Amino acid sequence: MSAEKPRKRFARDEVVFDGIIAKVHKVHLAMGDGRVVQRDYIHYPGAAIVLPVLADGRIVLIRNWRFAVEQELYELPAGRLEGGEDPAVCAARELAEEAGYTAGRWEKLGGFFTGPGTSDEFIHAYLATDLTPGRQDLERYEEIAVEVRSDAQVRAMVADGTIRDAKTISTLALYWLRGAREEHHAS
Repeated sequence: MSAEKPRKRFARDEVVFDGIIAKVHKVHLAMGDGRVVQRDYIHYPGAAIVLPVLADGRIVLIRNWRFAVEQELYELPAGRLEGGEDPAVCAARELAEEAGYTAGRWEKLGGFFTGPGTSDEFIHAYLATDLTPGRQDLERYEEIAVEVRSDAQVRAMVADGTIRDAKTISTLALYWLRGAREEHHAS
């Protein structure tokens, strides 16, 4: 896990769980008016997500079994940063492992906090193009199938609730907004 920065507004900080993926803290937060309130805080090392787009504009999705919700979800390849890892390196690794592709071209789309009310998790979002197919290299706990869909199909899947993964929806929004900005600047 990456080193955590000391939080200047934490009057007290107790790690109550130190897990494989996250640390859970019970903190006493110093408010601006002098009050101190107890809060839960979850520290994650950060993550990267990648939007793989084929030359014809189709999007590579994965169907990923998620034990916490006991459902298979449509997602984009993603994973957590390992020990201070560069997010771009993480994105490339996850694209290869989960979807079986490598990319010849990368572009940073942006990034976002996933749940800043209780967590510091920040996800770095990338666009991957000039794709070359290969083989998946899944972790022992992963059950992932790859599906390729048109941009229109993916938009419909977001609109009708088939895609319910927030990091995937956020990354797609960054990508689609990027296209809208480019069209606006061209006119």
